[in-house]
Amino acid sequence: MSKSLLSRITPRHSRSSKSPTTNTITITYRIKKIVNELCHILTTRNTHWEQTLETRLSEEDIVPSDVAHQVFDKIRDVESALKFFNWISQRPYGCPLDGVAYSSLLKLLAKAKAFREIDSLFIRIKNEEEPPTHEALNDVIRAYSECGLIDKALDIYSFVVETYNCVPNVFACNSLLTGLVKTNRLETAFQVYNEMLHRSDASGTGCCADNYSTSIMANALCKKGKVEEAKKLISNRWGQGCIPNVVFYNTLIDGYCKKGEVKRAFMLFKDLKLKGFLPAAKTYGAMINGLCKEGDFGIVERLMNEMKSRGLAINVNVYNSIIDAQCRHGCRLKAEEMFKEMIKIGCPPDIITYNILIYDSCSHGKAKEAEELMEQAARRGLRPNKLTFTPLLNAYCRQNDTEKAFNLFIKMIDSGEKPDLLTYGSLIHGFVVLGEVDTAMVILNKMIEKGVFPDAGIYNVLMNGFCKKGKLSAAKNLLSNMLDQNVAADKFVYATLIDGFVRDGDLDEAKNLFELAMEKGLKLDVVGYNAMIKGYCKVGKLKDAVSCVKRMTKARVSPDEFTYSTIIDGYVKQHDLDGALGIFSRMLKQNCKPNVVTYTSLISGFCQKGDHIGGEKLFNEMKLRGLIPNVVTYSIVIGSYCKMRKLAKAASFFEQMLASKCKPNDVTFRYLVDGFAKYAGDAVSEKDIKNSMFLDINSKMISDGWSPRPAAYRTIVVCLCLHGMLDISLQLSKKTAIRNCPVVFGALLYGICLERKAEEWNRLISCNLNESELLVAVKYSSIFDQFFRQRAPSEASVILQKLVDDRKSKHYKPGCLEVSVS
Repeated sequence: MSKSLLSRITPRHSRSSKSPTTNTITITYRIKKIVNELCHILTTRNTHWEQTLETRLSEEDIVPSDVAHQVFDKIRDVESALKFFNWISQRPYGCPLDGVAYSSLLKLLAKAKAFREIDSLFIRIKNEEEPPTHEALNDVIRAYSECGLIDKALDIYSFVVETYNCVPNVFACNSLLTGLVKTNRLETAFQVYNEMLHRSDASGTGCCADNYSTSIMANALCKKGKVEEAKKLISNRWGQGCIPNVVFYNTLIDGYCKKGEVKRAFMLFKDLKLKGFLPAAKTYGAMINGLCKEGDFGIVERLMNEMKSRGLAINVNVYNSIIDAQCRHGCRLKAEEMFKEMIKIGCPPDIITYNILIYDSCSHGKAKEAEELMEQAARRGLRPNKLTFTPLLNAYCRQNDTEKAFNLFIKMIDSGEKPDLLTYGSLIHGFVVLGEVDTAMVILNKMIEKGVFPDAGIYNVLMNGFCKKGKLSAAKNLLSNMLDQNVAADKFVYATLIDGFVRDGDLDEAKNLFELAMEKGLKLDVVGYNAMIKGYCKVGKLKDAVSCVKRMTKARVSPDEFTYSTIIDGYVKQHDLDGALGIFSRMLKQNCKPNVVTYTSLISGFCQKGDHIGGEKLFNEMKLRGLIPNVVTYSIVIGSYCKMRKLAKAASFFEQMLASKCKPNDVTFRYLVDGFAKYAGDAVSEKDIKNSMFLDINSKMISDGWSPRPAAYRTIVVCLCLHGMLDISLQLSKKTAIRNCPVVFGALLYGICLERKAEEWNRLISCNLNESELLVAVKYSSIFDQFFRQRAPSEASVILQKLVDDRKSKHYKPGCLEVSVS
C-alpha cells in the first residue's frame, strides 16, 4: 500500500487530533441479541445464510451497516467477517459502512495478520469520506511492524501524522521503532523517535515516547558502538517522561563492555549502586562478560560471590562467558574447575559450554579429549551441532587423519546437522594437504549437490593442490568452473595460479596473469609477488626479480624473508655471491629477519667459492640468532668440507647434525661416502680421531681391512644407531645390503636397545653371523661402550655374548635362536 494511496483516504470533517465521530446505535439488549444471532449465522455452515440474514434483519427493521461494527467487534473468525462485509457491499440497495465499521474490521484483520485483506480493504475505502479510527490504525501499524513489513507500517504512520496531526499511540510507535532498528534503518528510526518527542499522541497528552522508546534507541546506538551518544540520549530525557531505571544502566554497561571500554562500564556499575538501584542478573552478566574479555578474573570472582550473596542465580550464559575467557587466556585448568562447579550447583552445561571446551581442546591438538567431551555431551542428552563437529573435524585434518575426519563428517550428517561451507572447506583442505586432490574434488561435487556452493577460498585450496602435483590443466579447468559459477577470482587465486605456472616453467603465462591481476585492480599481497619473483629467479632474470621487489614496495607491500631469500638464492645459483650479500645487507637494513633458507643459500655461496671460513662463520651466526640448521644446511657444509679434503671437519659437522636430531638424507650420505672413499689416504690427526666417533670407528675399520667406500657406509650406519636414529639406519643398511656386516649388526643391536626394544630385537633384525663374525661384533661393541655408559648398550653387549656362547653350543640351529635379557 503506497503513501499516495493512503493520502486519498481523507476524513469527512476538518483534520483534528480526535478520531472521527459516527452515528451509532444505542447498545441495547435487543441489539446485542441480534448481533449474537448474526454472528452465529455467519459462523455456522448454513447454505442459505444470505437469505437468513436478510430475513432476520428485516424482522427487526435494522439496516446491516448500523450493526456492522458490532458484528466485526464480536466475531473472531476473519473468513466470516469478510463474508459479512462482502454481503453488505454487494446489497442492491446500497449500504455504505462508516469509519467505525471499517475500523472494527481493520482491527480484526490486524489481529489475524491478514495483510492481503488489509490492503484490499484500504483500496475499497479509499474513496469513502469516513477514514479508519486512530485506534484501528495503531493496530495495523503494530501488525505490520511485528511481521517485518516496515515500509507499510511506515506508510500508515505517516498517514496518521498527516491526517490527525498527531503520532500513533506509544505501543504502535515502539513497534515501528523496533522494526526500523532491526532492519538497520537507524536514521529513519530517529526521525520517528524525534517526532514522538515533539508531537502529542491521539489523547493529546503530549510526548508519546516512554522509557521503552528511549531504551530502543539507546540500545540501537550501543550496538553501533555509539555508547556516548546513547548515554547523552538517556541523560537528555531525565525528568521529561523518562524515569531512570536499571534497564538503561544495563544497556549502557553492555554497550561499553562490548566496545571494550570495561573501565567506563564499571564506573556506571558503581554509579548504579550509588543511586540506590540493585543490579539485576542481566547487569552482572554484562559486567562479567566484559571483565572476562579483559582477563580480569579476580573481579569476576568477586561479582559472582556478590550475586550468590544476593540470591541471584548465575545462569549458564554467565558460566559460558567465564569458561570461554579462561580458555582463551590459557587457563584451561580453571575452566575445567568452573565447569565442575556449575554442575555441582545445579546449573547444567548446555551444548555451548561443551563447544567452548571442545574448540579449546582441538586448538591445542587434543582431538581425543575433544571427542570424549562430545560423547559426554551426548550422554547428557545434548545434541551436537556444527560448532561441535567442525573444530574436531579440523583437528583430525590437521593431524592428517582424514579417515577419522571423514567418519566424523558422516556422523554429523547422520545426526541431522547440515555441513556448511566451513565444514566442507576443512575436509577438502585436509585431503589436499595429504595430496589426495581427487578425493577432495569428489567432496566438492557432493557439496554442490547438497546446495552448499564453494567460495574462492575453497577453489583456491583445490587449485593449489593441483598445481603442487603438476596438474596445471586441472587447476585451469577448476578456474573455469569457478568463473562459470560467478565466483570472482581473488588475489589468493591469482597467486596460486601464478605459482602454478612458475612451477610448470611457463614464466610468460605467469607474467600475463600477474599483469591481469594488476589491471583488474586486485592488490596482490606478498605471496603473489613472491610467486612472480620466484619465477624470475628460476630462469636467472635477477634484474626483473629486483624490479618486481621495487614494484611491490611502491604498492606498499613489504617484502618478507621469503622475498629476500628467493633473490639471494637466485644470485647464489648465478655464482654472484657479492650480489647475494648486497641483497642480504638490504634485508637487514629493512629489519627483515633472515631465516634458515636465507643463511643456507649464503653458506652455499661461500662454499661454492671455497671460502669455508666465511661459510662456517655464517653457520655459527645463524645458530646465534636461534635458527636451527636443517638437513640442506648441514649437507652443504659437509659436502663442501669433503670436496676440500677436510674430512675431520666433515665428520664433526655430521656428528653435530645427529646430536641436534636433524635427520640426514641420501645427499648427506653421498657427500660423506664420496669424500671418505676418495681421500681415504689423507692423514687425519690422532687428536681428531680421538675426539670423533665417526673418525675413530672409520679408522679402525680401515685398519681391519675394509675398503674405504664400504667402511664409510658402515660408519654412517653405526653413528646413526648410536645417535638414536634406528629407523634411518635400518633403511640405509637394507638399501646398501650391509646388515650381515658384524659391525653393522652390532650397531643395529645397540640402536634397538637404546629404544628399549631389546626383547624384540630378533623381530627387527636377523642374525646370520658365525662365531668369528660375532667376535668381531663383540670387539666393536667395546668401542661403542666408550661412547655410551648407560644401561641400554650394556643390554646389547649381553645379547652379543649370549649369541657367541650359543654358536659354540652344538645345540644351535640357525633361525631358532632366542635370547632373553634380564
